[in-house]
Amino acid sequence: MNTDPSRGFDWHLVRSFLAVLDQGSLLGAARLLRMSQPTVGRHIAELEQQLGIVLFERTGRGLVPASAALALADAARRMEAGALLLAQTLSGAQKQMTGSVRIAASVPVAVQLMPPILAAMRIRLPDIQVELVASNQISNLLRREADIAVRMVRPAQSSLIARKLGEVKVGAWAHRDYLARSSPLHKTTDLLRHELIGNDADRAILQGFAAMGYPVTPSAFALRTDDLIVQWQAVRAGLGIGFCADYMARNDPDVLPVLPGLLKIPPLPIWLAVHREIRTSTRIRAVYDFLADALPKLL
Repeated sequence: MNTDPSRGFDWHLVRSFLAVLDQGSLLGAARLLRMSQPTVGRHIAELEQQLGIVLFERTGRGLVPASAALALADAARRMEAGALLLAQTLSGAQKQMTGSVRIAASVPVAVQLMPPILAAMRIRLPDIQVELVASNQISNLLRREADIAVRMVRPAQSSLIARKLGEVKVGAWAHRDYLARSSPLHKTTDLLRHELIGNDADRAILQGFAAMGYPVTPSAFALRTDDLIVQWQAVRAGLGIGFCADYMARNDPDVLPVLPGLLKIPPLPIWLAVHREIRTSTRIRAVYDFLADALPKLL
């Protein structure tokens, strides 16, 4: 490492590093920071020279973080949080830590994951009120339908900051009473002989069966509803086999996994998205940071 630890890092270099890490390109980072692309590039090059390591691999699709960048990310974000706190203290911006923040999340996330997080956040940030939009529709952050969104797809707008928090495992589940009275399941094709719970207008489950080589029609499902909480409650009532996120089932000992290890359902990525004004809104930044720390722990 070529830098003198006593000298410290230029905050502007670290800020550019985090912007490139979040946006995946110099251009995206430049737009976010309202700098020129060459300036951001110089910041990254200077930081790499100071550290004596390569932070990003240059590819045709943008910049891919090297292992060193991922290792430094948490420390850099703590530095960013410290810089923000210092700025708040010096400018008297503590008053801005009051008011409302509007969060949009899918219904299962809002029902199962958000309440304990919001309870803990209320203790940490008692002067911030939360407006929780529980909807499976993607709220438009650009139109201010929400300040922060928890999404299962990465937003494409360059003016948004999106951070991947992890992946949500999805499985097939059924109540123990249903499994006790039904024929045993040994292979994936056995599902087709059972009472299934699935979507109505949403074709995701049908497409999942087709991807496994089992083209089924809506008539294969004993219950069809696009309300994921209704699906879950139908599973708990013993109506049949449903497909849901693992976090929905982990606190109910009477709901058991179906064909664990055999049924391969791709996990869903979970993203935390926010408008770039997070850089200037103390209130939104505080909530964003809290969610970014708390949500992965519950996954």
